[in-house]
Amino acid sequence: MKKFLLICCFLIGITAVSRAQGMRMSPEDRVAALKTKLNLTDDQSSKILVIYKDAAAKRDSVMKAGGDRSAMRPIMTAANDKVQAVLTPDQQVAYKKMMDEMRAKMQNGGGGGGGN
Repeated sequence: MKKFLLICCFLIGITAVSRAQGMRMSPEDRVAALKTKLNLTDDQSSKILVIYKDAAAKRDSVMKAGGDRSAMRPIMTAANDKVQAVLTPDQQVAYKKMMDEMRAKMQNGGGGGGGN
């Protein structure tokens, strides 16, 4: 029984650490979330998926080169600008609100799965 409890505690600890490190959503998951929240068309979804995949590739190369968060900010900003260009005016308002809420949550220590 003690071994079982020890294993459970170990697994809970690993889960907590991985969530604390801010595991990111895949580009496909991000698009799926946006599709639901913003009622994206299939055309918009495919365009945004390309944008997110490109940003993820650039972000990964910056990370491998030893870049920090400040080096990734231009990549995230450019991706967000490109996404907004694909959206309708109503979707842009909802997207901006969603991003502002996510930013506020992260600043308050809430973390999150990256919508950046």
